[in-house]
Amino acid sequence: MAGSVNKVILVGNLGADPEVRTFQNGGKVCNLRIATSENWKDRNTGERRERTEWHSVAIFSEPLARIAEQYLRKGSKVYIEG
Repeated sequence: MAGSVNKVILVGNLGADPEVRTFQNGGKVCNLRIATSENWKDRNTGERRERTEWHSVAIFSEPLARIAEQYLRKGSKVYIEG
């Protein structure tokens, strides 16, 4: 289908410190585990409910991988768009 767009925006918290790997050629990749949560009130019971989903994100941009490695830690709030 020509002209289609696929865009994702994630806002969540890191479930672990960023995992950075260095390749033999010196390049880096940074892997992030991001938790996003949805809250709602159950119509039948009136209870507050929550569902957490986990997302795996890989950063292949070396400058961004270095920044993530330096500044992000488990629990950090992140905004990912791509």
